[in-house]
Amino acid sequence: MAARSGFEAWLRAAFACAALALAGTLALPGAALALSELPREDVPVPEGQDGADTIERHDLPPPGQTQRPDAQPPATEEGEETDEDAPEDETQPAGEAPRPPAVTVPLPDPVVIPRDPDRDATQETEGAEADDEPVPEVQYDLSLLPEPVRRMRDLIVEACLSGDIERLRPLLSTGEGATQLSFGAISGDPIAFLRELSGDEEGHEILAILYEVLSAGYVKLGQSAEDEMYVWPYFFAVPLADLNPRQRVELFKIVTAGDYEDMKNYGAYIFYRTGISPEGRWLFFVAGD
Repeated sequence: MAARSGFEAWLRAAFACAALALAGTLALPGAALALSELPREDVPVPEGQDGADTIERHDLPPPGQTQRPDAQPPATEEGEETDEDAPEDETQPAGEAPRPPAVTVPLPDPVVIPRDPDRDATQETEGAEADDEPVPEVQYDLSLLPEPVRRMRDLIVEACLSGDIERLRPLLSTGEGATQLSFGAISGDPIAFLRELSGDEEGHEILAILYEVLSAGYVKLGQSAEDEMYVWPYFFAVPLADLNPRQRVELFKIVTAGDYEDMKNYGAYIFYRTGISPEGRWLFFVAGD
């Protein structure tokens, strides 16, 4: 009996120690039971209840949204548009601010320049008449010039080669039939006007231009004795597009290649030219159109 009582006392002491050890383990921070050790509780589904055999699925709200899927939207006043009524932007990425609607800028209407039929007909008629006019023959032989014309040309060339612009003064016509030096009226001294046209104060540049003009070939213009004249250089009366290589070299002695292209676009030679009447009167020395 004494031995049995001692054994029972030892057994109780062992149980007490095990209970204390278990209590200490549960009391430790962070201690948790494994998922497999958690007690399971089967909740019976009442028989005869609607939906007992149906599994309901609910969409989870987006991150950050705390509203339950089955929650009702807030009530709005009648006629007020809600977020659900607004059209969704299918291309709008989630989490980004809404983008403004795209704006398409309309293109301007094409510019249409009204045409004047009368003016077009006039230009066509003038163009046809110009095409009918024969191109004058280019001459280089000074002996074919009338004596008064040849003499005046030689005097002008001598004045140019002298370098003294004052030597042109006695060769200029005055009065009603004065030598034309500009398409507009000039006031004052004609020699002073020629100096202003020159790039230097002495007038040497304008003398050089006049000399090169008279050194080129010439043409005879005018159908009657009243309007007959001899004009240098012949480029004034010959289409620039029809010049051959040798003639273009002659032209480049007077103008630059850039000037030549501009004149072709314009349709005529518009640099300096000079004319002398059959009686030997210096008619003009002008540039432009």
